[in-house]
Amino acid sequence: MDEYAIDLLRVGAGEVPGPEVFWMSAFDSWYPLVFQTALLRGNGVTALVNTGPARDIGPMNEKWATVLGERARMVRADGEFIADRLFENGVEPEEITHVILTPLQLYSVSNIPLFPNAQICLARRGWVHFHTTHEHPHDDRGTSIPDDVLVHLVTEAWPRVRLLEDEAELAPGLRTWWCGGHHRASMVVEADTAKGTVAISDSYFYLENVIRDHPIGISENIYESTAAYRRVRETADVVIPLYDPKNFDRFAGGKVA
Repeated sequence: MDEYAIDLLRVGAGEVPGPEVFWMSAFDSWYPLVFQTALLRGNGVTALVNTGPARDIGPMNEKWATVLGERARMVRADGEFIADRLFENGVEPEEITHVILTPLQLYSVSNIPLFPNAQICLARRGWVHFHTTHEHPHDDRGTSIPDDVLVHLVTEAWPRVRLLEDEAELAPGLRTWWCGGHHRASMVVEADTAKGTVAISDSYFYLENVIRDHPIGISENIYESTAAYRRVRETADVVIPLYDPKNFDRFAGGKVA
């Protein structure tokens, strides 16, 4: 079996209201989120799931504060910028062979230009939605792909952009499948490891979403969410929610495999 090592890299933290994490529940609670990227290495591949928020998180925080209030602002500690996290793990941006984006949001796409040699992999459905939708209550154009990153994608980086079908193989032992639910561009990234199949996604915020079959509240399609959770429960040995703080309790130092 083609096996990957996986490291989770913390790139920021924040809080959101309970109903955003658990649909129609916990109305009087706030839940912590730890925003993470995943570094996958093996088989000649050095892949990064999401690129983390921009060096300047001010504009993103202003948008979030207008929607959820000041408490929802992201906080990023020194050393949590994605380039710093990669350096800690002995990886230069030029060594990244694949950037996998799920979903298309400021905290996932903002640093794409840092990776000049990577295939930029995103869901074809999400790309089409971005370019054909004028108004949407959740997938706001400006917070999906900022203008400077969009220009980079469709000019200098365009030869490296890879639009993924609903089921795609990026390399031996590394796959994606479109799941929707959270956003139109949401996918599950599957990697074969010594611990079995690892399923990484933004479509579940906490592990409890999957094991309790309790969808996230900030969902564009609850049926897609429950279908994704069912498939993950049936096929994955390890489930990685990209915002769950308890990932770092379950995996010491963020080392999944």
